[in-house]
Amino acid sequence: MTALFYREAGPEDAEQVALLHADSWRRHYRGAYSDAFLDGDVLGDRRAVWSTRLAVPAGSATVLAEDAEGLAGFVHLVLDHDGRWGSLVDNLHVAHRRHRTGTGTGLLARAARTVAERAAGPSVYLWVLEQNTDAQQFYRARGGTCVERTAVPPPGGDPARLHGAPAKLRFAWRDAAALLPARPPHPDR
Repeated sequence: MTALFYREAGPEDAEQVALLHADSWRRHYRGAYSDAFLDGDVLGDRRAVWSTRLAVPAGSATVLAEDAEGLAGFVHLVLDHDGRWGSLVDNLHVAHRRHRTGTGTGLLARAARTVAERAAGPSVYLWVLEQNTDAQQFYRARGGTCVERTAVPPPGGDPARLHGAPAKLRFAWRDAAALLPARPPHPDR
């Protein structure tokens, strides 16, 4: 596996982020989002979202993980999103070819550093589909606590984009520093 390089996204990255986001939704959101939406113009929907987000990133940050093959993953963070829960990890998606390689862990660590540097408070949270048990296991292994269950809002506000009545879970960390890798002991100690 080739090395990863991390950088903050800019407006010129909207297309590649939208492509990965659409692919991730098509692979992992079946059963929660309607097949008609996922098989239709989900890419156009994601293009519109990312063109706007990356053109006007006020109060947010998007970090890309790249390797020799291109975009390996991204994390989008909305700083100080909620008075109680803190900053929101609004999106974390890893290219299928990079699953189980540490890419997601690295992106969460970048999000934690961004919270430490730019947010008013240390707390961080995210939402994960109830059906996505692999992601839940990933977040639990990184110290996340499931604190709430609620209905998934339809993408773009269109109820036809949902399949049934899916639920999502809120995972929270009191301090984003828990997502940083442990430092190795100092050689003199």
